[in-house]
Amino acid sequence: MSSTADDAATQAVARLGFTAGQVIQELNYDDDVDEAVRQGIEAATGTELVDEEYDDVTDGAVIWFREDDGDLTDALVDATSVLEDSGPIWVFTPKSGRPGHVSHSDIEEAATTSGLHAMTTFAIGPDWSATRLATRGRGK
Repeated sequence: MSSTADDAATQAVARLGFTAGQVIQELNYDDDVDEAVRQGIEAATGTELVDEEYDDVTDGAVIWFREDDGDLTDALVDATSVLEDSGPIWVFTPKSGRPGHVSHSDIEEAATTSGLHAMTTFAIGPDWSATRLATRGRGK
């Protein structure tokens, strides 16, 4: 990868907000994921991503999700089951026009059903978009 591409990947991963020492769970890993993004997350946290089998508390989650991956609501519930407090959940989906693209309205619907809401979306790599989900705030 060129240094310009490395710089872009580093900047995109920095926007995820992960910090040193955090444990981040990765769901729906497959051979089409963006390895530069994965490596960037591991570099930012200093820890390897943990998989679906991990059953201890996590500080955040990334879900690689494609149109044919099943039910996004189920994946979100799985991610929140071990998530510490209000840690971020990032849903990575193929960009519009790419095979497996998931519409933003589908992400919002799954988020709402699982008690979350979509906060921001941006390009995380050449083929992937990242949407941050968070728990719904409670009135104070």
